[in-house]
Amino acid sequence: MKIGIVGLPNVGKSTLFNALTKQSVPAENYPFCTINPSVGIVPVPDERLQKLSALSHSKKTIPAVVEFVDIAGLVKGAAEGEGLGNKFLSHIREVDAIAEVVRVFQDKDIIHVHEKVDPLFDIEIINLELEKAGLKKPVLYVLNSSEAAENVTEKIKGKVPGRFVAVDPVFGTGMDTLIVEAYALLDLISFFTTGEDETRAWTSRRGSTAPEAGKALHTDFRDKFIRAEVIHYALLMEAGSYLAAREKGLVRTEGREYVVQDGDVIEFKI
Repeated sequence: MKIGIVGLPNVGKSTLFNALTKQSVPAENYPFCTINPSVGIVPVPDERLQKLSALSHSKKTIPAVVEFVDIAGLVKGAAEGEGLGNKFLSHIREVDAIAEVVRVFQDKDIIHVHEKVDPLFDIEIINLELEKAGLKKPVLYVLNSSEAAENVTEKIKGKVPGRFVAVDPVFGTGMDTLIVEAYALLDLISFFTTGEDETRAWTSRRGSTAPEAGKALHTDFRDKFIRAEVIHYALLMEAGSYLAAREKGLVRTEGREYVVQDGDVIEFKI
C-alpha cells in the first residue's frame, strides 16, 4: 500500500521525500520541479522489534516498511487540467492515502505560488481540487514547519481539518512520527516472527485473519494454514523468553478465524 505526498508547488514535498527515503530527487525553487512521481520504501520505526530481536538473540532484524510516493504539486484549477493537473491527479488516484504537505515556514528566497504563506488557505485549495476530482482518500496533514514558524504552527493546529503532524525535513525532526502516522493512516498493523536467525515485523491490514496475514510470509500460508501459535509482544517480554512463556501457558493456539492483532508474535503452522 502506498501513501502519496501531495500539496501545492514549493511547499517542501520533495525535500520531505528525500528526508524520509534518504534519496535525492530534485527539490528546486520553481513550480513543477517534480513531474514524474518518485517512489521510496521507508522502514517503520518500532522499538518492539529491537527488543524482541534482543530477546531472541537474532542474527537479523527486519522492520516493516511503508511506501511513499512524491507527487508533483497541484495548483488551483488542477481538476480542470491547470498546471498538468489531470496527470498529477491520476498519480494520486494510484495511491491509497494522502500525506498533504502544508507550508508553514517563511522564506523569502523560496517562492510561493500565491505569493504569501497561508497554510489554511492552501489546505482549502488542495482539498477543493481533490473534491472536484472525486478523490476521497484518508488524509494526514503534514505541517512543514521550522523553528521560526513554531508560533504559527501552534496557532493553526486547532483549525487543521483532520489528523496532522508537524515536521522539519531540513533538520529531520518529526520524521519518525510521520512514518508511524502514515502507517496507521493506511490502516496497517505489525505482527512479528522471531527466532535465532531473524526477528521480523510483518505488515497486515487491520482486521485480517491469521491465514490472510500469513500471506505476507508466503502465499501458501493462506491455503495451507493449519493453526497459529500466538502470544502478544508484551506478554512475551514479561515472560522473558518464548520457552518461559510456553511453560506458563501464555502461548495460545488459534485457528483460521483468528483476527491478528498489532503486536502479536506468531508461529504459523502449515
